[in-house]
Amino acid sequence: MIQLYSPPDSAQFRLAQGWLARFDGLLPLFACVLGFTETGLIPGISAAGATPDDRRYTALADAEFLGRGVSAQPTYPLPPLQAGASPVLITRAVLSAQQIPLALFNAGLPISPSVSAIDLGGSPARCLSRANALDLATAQHLFAQGWIWGEKLAAAHPYLVLSECVVGGTTTALALLMGLGWAADGKVNSSHPVCNHQQKRDLVQAGLAKLPTAQLHPLALWAAIGDPMQGVVAGMALAASRHGGVLLAGGTQMLAVYALMRTIAQADCLDWQPEQVLVGTTRWVAEDVTGDTVGLANLLQAPLIATQLSFADSRHPALQAYEQGYVKEGVGAGGSAIAAHLYQHWEQADLLRAIDQLADELFQNQSAEPLQRSGKS
Repeated sequence: MIQLYSPPDSAQFRLAQGWLARFDGLLPLFACVLGFTETGLIPGISAAGATPDDRRYTALADAEFLGRGVSAQPTYPLPPLQAGASPVLITRAVLSAQQIPLALFNAGLPISPSVSAIDLGGSPARCLSRANALDLATAQHLFAQGWIWGEKLAAAHPYLVLSECVVGGTTTALALLMGLGWAADGKVNSSHPVCNHQQKRDLVQAGLAKLPTAQLHPLALWAAIGDPMQGVVAGMALAASRHGGVLLAGGTQMLAVYALMRTIAQADCLDWQPEQVLVGTTRWVAEDVTGDTVGLANLLQAPLIATQLSFADSRHPALQAYEQGYVKEGVGAGGSAIAAHLYQHWEQADLLRAIDQLADELFQNQSAEPLQRSGKS
């Protein structure tokens, strides 16, 4: 159920093998860091919501569903997608069935979530093309909060699964990677079945062109062209690695976080333990032929693993759409499936059963009640 995507003769492959053996059978904490960037409102930039207006509420809806599951009258219903179903179905099914503890963090949303979340005192990000996405003071504060919470959570749990929900986040990930000097163009993924590389490239180049010619500190670079989640998770992972394991649950976005945390650690001489950190995603991301996740991970020397979860035999067309390249990942879906196999040794049939059952409940509820967004003003 878990495949290693680093070259078999590499240090990253051996690191991943050791990490999986070390945390087999142990109960993690699952953390999801919520954020917002105006980049996600650009028409066509993301499929995580059929329209720009839908995408304003995606993180709020995912947070509510992650915390509460199916609700008769949700404050923020899961938004309609161009195709497929929210990956939060995967994560919620695993956390609920295996009673994995959950912590939600608001790194910068325009509206407070309808479920309990730790407010980190951040703010939504402006579009990365403006090269002033976050105020530097806000970015520094968010990184410090991430460090504090990484220390605190790692002291109480053997390993952390760190996930995100940021619409437009693969584009800010590309910006961060290219700003740090990595040749990531054409390698990132998207919620679209065919990645919109040209649109992402144009936005990123517009932002990078506005940066000063002098080299920026990595925190300042992140503030200019990133999103609120990235520095928070980087701080969490750096701090937590000194005490236990970290699974960065995501694809392109978490590879960007991995690159950021390494660069910050080097710039500020921070003590961390790289052998404690893996990037974990879905095979839909790892094997996406319209991007190059594996090549990007190898470029960064980031150990990459992925769940082999398949929806080919799901009874729901919305889940079968994953096999056609829609959605692929989000809200730590891959990381939660990896944790399910490690903790209770769930196989394909166990995962599919739990996810299909939750989808039964969700779709029956949606057909019984007209979709309303009571929290929308």
